[in-house]
Amino acid sequence: MSSSSKVPAGRLARLGGFASLAGKLAGGMLAEGAKRLAKGEPGSRMELLLTPANMKRVTNQLAHMRGAAMKLGQLLSMDAGDLLPSELADMLARLRDNANPMPPKQLAAVLSSELGEDWQRHFADFTFKPMAAASIGQVHRAEHDNGMQLAVKVQYPGVRQSISSDVDNVATLLRISGLLPQGVDYQTLLEEAKAQLSREADYLQEAAFIQRFKDALNNSPEFLLPEPITELCRPGVLVMRYVAGMPVESLQAQPQAVRDRVVTQLFCLLFRELFEFQLVQTDPNFANYRYNADTEQLVLLDFGACREYSQEFSQAYRQLFAASLQHDQPGMDKALTTIGFFSEQIAAEQRLRVLALVKLACEPLQQDAPFDFGQSDLALRIREAGTALSLQHNYWHTPPADAIFLHRKIGGLYLLAARLQAKVNVRALLQPYLR
Repeated sequence: MSSSSKVPAGRLARLGGFASLAGKLAGGMLAEGAKRLAKGEPGSRMELLLTPANMKRVTNQLAHMRGAAMKLGQLLSMDAGDLLPSELADMLARLRDNANPMPPKQLAAVLSSELGEDWQRHFADFTFKPMAAASIGQVHRAEHDNGMQLAVKVQYPGVRQSISSDVDNVATLLRISGLLPQGVDYQTLLEEAKAQLSREADYLQEAAFIQRFKDALNNSPEFLLPEPITELCRPGVLVMRYVAGMPVESLQAQPQAVRDRVVTQLFCLLFRELFEFQLVQTDPNFANYRYNADTEQLVLLDFGACREYSQEFSQAYRQLFAASLQHDQPGMDKALTTIGFFSEQIAAEQRLRVLALVKLACEPLQQDAPFDFGQSDLALRIREAGTALSLQHNYWHTPPADAIFLHRKIGGLYLLAARLQAKVNVRALLQPYLR
């Protein structure tokens, strides 16, 4: 984990952080330009900007600032990764769980403001060194007076208040640096990013989502969820029963049957979320899943990014998948129109390219047999097709926000399935929901 650093909580302090980063990037570009010019290699603006040194500057500064500044890059690259250059999108994604933790004094101040000056009376023991530090908060081990082992998520100070300005500042930084394509109308996506981040920063809302999922999965013993300790939860502090488990990526060393079973459970859960609960945990981060080897249960964590979907939206995806299985292109077109993909005026060729991209994403559904994710380059082909659609054909299309967040979840599941080299009959898992 990175060394601790005080979170800049005030508006001016955070604005100064962005200004400092812009200055460092400009200086880095000038230095790289001079170096290349001396070698007779002028290089494009993008090449001068996306140097390892500049990427390190961005990583360090955003890890120091945390909050929406860290999360926006991932939100902007949700749509098949085709808005930001892959180097920047990958770098921002790596930031997600690599924030600098708060120093103990600042941590104690946050706990005092949320739980009262005598906050320590709620715990028999509290470990100040965090287990994890992410973009919005950090997680600590603690022990309840009754002996229950706890996980305590503490939000960085100023995060909730700075979401709107952080998002605007990052967008401005990306625009003036030339990293955003000219003429792109991304304001709707930015507003949606602000709304989503505001929801994620409300820990009382997250506690309620955890309870809803626990109730919905009450008869599904294959899943294990933390239990929120409601009387200790606050908007900026989430106290839960600690749930043990190993990182889900570590299952790469487990037998094929274990890996297949875990990924099968996750696809089953996705279809239940979309078609039964109409409540989807949309954050694809691998750290949200752990595995308890003793009980052979899949541990589900972090419900801040839950999103509720309408019956109409859920039904439209049911129709989209059904049409895909039948190779019914008009049916797919109709479903995508209902979802909101073709609300803008786009050329017939562009419409066909969107359909082709969706067909590609539905590839695991096209065989009534286990799909070998480990031997497939599907995620790469989806990314390349999305990039070709937005850049080579001078075409920018922003799908509806509801679809973007759902596609993030599906894309993350594909990546995890590939990482674990799982073989899963996705079609068989989907079929019951299409009847």
